[in-house]
Amino acid sequence: MPSHHTNTPAGGKEADPVPTEPADPPVRVPLKLEDTVSVATIAALALITFCNVLVRYLTNASFAWTEEISIFLLIVLTLTASATGFVRNQHIRIEAYADSGSAQKQRRLAIASHTIVLLFFILLTILSARIVYDDYTWGDTSPAIGVPTWWYSVWMPLLGAVITLRVAGSLQRALRSGRT
Repeated sequence: MPSHHTNTPAGGKEADPVPTEPADPPVRVPLKLEDTVSVATIAALALITFCNVLVRYLTNASFAWTEEISIFLLIVLTLTASATGFVRNQHIRIEAYADSGSAQKQRRLAIASHTIVLLFFILLTILSARIVYDDYTWGDTSPAIGVPTWWYSVWMPLLGAVITLRVAGSLQRALRSGRT
């Protein structure tokens, strides 16, 4: 008589299925772009911090430029991760309220939040572009390295525009599909 072989652990109980991450929503530009930038930024931050700690431990000196670069990289990381977090619906919200009630109420709240966030990032993009213009016009330089500050500040309106486009796409999908 043939025996049936099942993939069960020694205790005889079936193993819980391995949890999988939900699929990314359908987007025109893959979210892997921002994911890759985020991972590279974290790696650069870790490397810079490790080198600074190592140098400080061995020589009692510190690289002054590491703080300047780290602050810039933290801003890049925040903005790239925000773009993907919003599209994947992993942004900060009060889930007990946002996910309660009827589907129609949830949809209205999602559309309202998408609209408010979209307006915020449009404003952030415009105002940060003004900062870049001022930095460029006045010729400000960074304190530690002495490079023009617009080299750092130019990324704020660029990444703000990326988030604006991502949020606009999420809002468009919410309005078109009838769900969030």
